[in-house]
Amino acid sequence: MRLLLDECVDRRLDRQMQIVGHEVQTVLHMGWAGKRNGELLGLAAAHFDVFVTVDRKLPKQHDITRFELALVVLVAPSNRLVDLQPLVPGLLAALSSLKPGQTIEVS
Repeated sequence: MRLLLDECVDRRLDRQMQIVGHEVQTVLHMGWAGKRNGELLGLAAAHFDVFVTVDRKLPKQHDITRFELALVVLVAPSNRLVDLQPLVPGLLAALSSLKPGQTIEVS
């Protein structure tokens, strides 16, 4: 599965996802840093299956069903790697059933 990590997600999280065979890129690596969320979701939908963020407001601000993209919101005390790492098993489990236009929270 092709995943895009939002710029607010610690980019080191990508290593754990790649170990299990997912293709993972970051917004920064794609050259999309600073893009507004609507434009970013459109770009992501053209290249990725899943957009991973810690921005809890994103699902309320944008109708993800308009995009051929699933959205995963990681709910953690912070966006530091130490807080995100415990969510990886839940994220990996969720990926197996995600559909485009679907939003889930992993906490």
